[in-house]
Amino acid sequence: MRMIFADRMNRLGSETAFEMLAKANVLEAQGREIIHLEIGEPDFPTLPNIIEKGMECLRAGMTKYTPSSGLLEARQAVADYAGKKRGYEIDPQEVVMTAGGKPIMFYAILATVNPGDEVIYPNPGFPIYESVIKFVGGVPVPIPLREENEFRMDIQEFKSLVTDKTKMVIINSPQNPTGGMLTKEDYQEIADFLADRNIVILSDEIYENVVYEEPSFSISSLPHMREKTIILNGFSKTYAMTGWRAGYGIMPKEAAQQIGKLVVNSTSCLAGFTQMACIEALTGPQDEVLRRAEQFRIRRDRIVDGLNAISGVACLKPRGAFYVFPNIKAFGKTSKEMAEYLLNEAGVATLWGSSFGEYGEGYLRISYANSLENLEKAVSQIDIALKKL
Repeated sequence: MRMIFADRMNRLGSETAFEMLAKANVLEAQGREIIHLEIGEPDFPTLPNIIEKGMECLRAGMTKYTPSSGLLEARQAVADYAGKKRGYEIDPQEVVMTAGGKPIMFYAILATVNPGDEVIYPNPGFPIYESVIKFVGGVPVPIPLREENEFRMDIQEFKSLVTDKTKMVIINSPQNPTGGMLTKEDYQEIADFLADRNIVILSDEIYENVVYEEPSFSISSLPHMREKTIILNGFSKTYAMTGWRAGYGIMPKEAAQQIGKLVVNSTSCLAGFTQMACIEALTGPQDEVLRRAEQFRIRRDRIVDGLNAISGVACLKPRGAFYVFPNIKAFGKTSKEMAEYLLNEAGVATLWGSSFGEYGEGYLRISYANSLENLEKAVSQIDIALKKL
């Protein structure tokens, strides 16, 4: 007899970054040199003061259960930090600490979306949005992010997608995979349109500190938006803490209570020593965070110039995050075929745009969270491989 799984499992997707990583690892095991530009992970190490705080707390015996929604001092640190950035006071009871930022996405959709409810989400966008919407029985409604609009949401098109069945709108700015950002005017239009509607906003702000020309902005800072917004954030991108699995959500108290129940029923709690390291990240020196953001800007400029110098490639300059999303339609291959070709022919691991949704077809996502040396080498090898086409 074989195990029979629930039908809902057929609706659950995955992340192709790890699929491409596995293929690249196979080639490396065969002796090939591969430049990894597929994973959305800072190449910088976690800062020493953060590591030391975690180790200090481990040595002190901080290895027991913690409150499901997080240590009060960790929630307070998040509230202070996030409130200062957004211009309003946050109660620590509005904060839930989680094992990475992704659980907030899962919990928020699980807690608010009923079967048949519609959820508007960015496409191309982080693939787990659509995956979880389908998993809970919701109806995914993609809002296309187009190159001609700098991969920003078209607000008029967005308005046309809102119906009486719309339960949630997902916003991600700075955006994965395109690096696009909404403007304050975009946010204001969205806020004005949603002000009198009973619609939840899930605002994915995980890249808020990886910005270049202007600071990021949160829709929760606008009048009447805070009470309907769940903010997703964490420590992975800003503080290079991907392996620590530390994230948080900021939301109205009643939502925090509901999501706290989901934490109880799934992971129980986030490790105490991890939370203390998070406090150190937020309250410690921020100079290195700014320096790293500047390094990402230098890398961005270098890879954009390099890609645009390749015949047949067109690449917009992203305003945030650490990805470029070059247009490769001129080569007549699907984005997946192109990613596979570049892996095997150029030794460069990238992601195909269609893995982020149908509107990502014709593009590649390339992470520039790598050294300048590797980025320049990758561009050179991509150029050589594409000339063969």
